[in-house]
Amino acid sequence: MAAYLIADIEVTDSAVYDEYRRQVPATVAKYGGRFAARGGALDILEGDWTPKRLIVLEFPTMDALRRWYHSEEYKPLIALRQKGSSGRLVAVDGA
Repeated sequence: MAAYLIADIEVTDSAVYDEYRRQVPATVAKYGGRFAARGGALDILEGDWTPKRLIVLEFPTMDALRRWYHSEEYKPLIALRQKGSSGRLVAVDGA
């Protein structure tokens, strides 16, 4: 069953975050993931949640998502992302 990482990111240092964005796709692909949404235009339909930059990653399984997130390849990129942004991330199983 597919699993999704949903991230609400606020970029605080665009140069640092751009470096993160440049490096992260290869790590996602290595674990079978793909970007379903990557900071596109938002249309708030209900509620008061206004994400700054919304990212949705799809992985084939929750195990693949977790292996990517905890991988040696992604570990330094977490630090880079956190240096250039603040955010909230959740992982959820697909239907």
